[in-house]
Amino acid sequence: MKGALKMKKYNVAILGATGAVGQEMLKVLEEYDIPVERLLPLASAKSAGGTGSFQGEDVKIEEAREDSFAGMDFVLGAVKNPMSRRFAPAIVKSGAVYIDNSSAFRMDPEVPLVVPEINGEDAFKNKGIIANPNCSSIITLMAVGGIARLSPIKSLVACTYQAVSGAGQAGLVELEAQMLALAEGKKPEAKVFPTQIAMNVIPHIGDELENGYTDEEMKMQNEGRRILHLPELKVTCTCVRVPVMRSHSISVTLRTARKVSVAAANEAIRAFPGCRLIEDYDGRNYPTPLDTSNQDLVWVGRVREDLTDENGLTLWCCGDQIRKGAAANAVQILKRMIEE
Repeated sequence: MKGALKMKKYNVAILGATGAVGQEMLKVLEEYDIPVERLLPLASAKSAGGTGSFQGEDVKIEEAREDSFAGMDFVLGAVKNPMSRRFAPAIVKSGAVYIDNSSAFRMDPEVPLVVPEINGEDAFKNKGIIANPNCSSIITLMAVGGIARLSPIKSLVACTYQAVSGAGQAGLVELEAQMLALAEGKKPEAKVFPTQIAMNVIPHIGDELENGYTDEEMKMQNEGRRILHLPELKVTCTCVRVPVMRSHSISVTLRTARKVSVAAANEAIRAFPGCRLIEDYDGRNYPTPLDTSNQDLVWVGRVREDLTDENGLTLWCCGDQIRKGAAANAVQILKRMIEE
């Protein structure tokens, strides 16, 4: 018998390697044992020059330029829309596949919008760019993905309870500073959020649109339609910022085309890859943000009948928006593509 075949290795760049999501991508690439030949961390001129850690070694974070992507197989994007749009043409021209965490290309019909457990096959229809969905969309759709296989979902009513880290490192710093100010009897200062977030909730995330919803709230419908392949899906969503450090929580009520029993829904959630059904966890049947931080499963609990619609179900779910809601989902797309 001849020697074992060598596993193919890939050249992978991370665009935006200094931010929270980019740093998490470094960890997840290593945790998922992605066979990396060369890792290239990139950042803006302002952020480049430092080092990151990968496979026990320091790697220099270089300034991103249009010619940075030559020889790359995949580029994981963790930058805001302007920088993503700037570099996407150069990435595609280089021959690499760009898996983008920004919202720049999510609604482009030529760009697959992918949650691997739900519509992973769509990734192979890419023309050089694959979009990573919004974090709350990923967590919500993961929670209902198993139920959708039993019967098409007609509508969703969702209320998201989003951690301050969803607004970046500055959101974390502001919550900590406000909590300290309150403990010292001082007036908290709000810079990142429109009003005090410590000991408070803010029922408004994103820019308000003409219909009264915010752009963050409309993502659930617009992205859900593409990911679930349900172009008529109707969603009403309210996004709330809460004084939690990490992991988003969502209350979801869904209506299916055919009645799905609670028992059948529980079994579907239990069997769905990437989900954990909570039936008895420390004596409770629901997850909390603390339970789901720093891991990739979406935890689902409190599944019950909707008392307003015989074809309705209501549930509660939590997931780490930095990992499954961003970095891990992107790496899972990459993993799906190289393992096919």
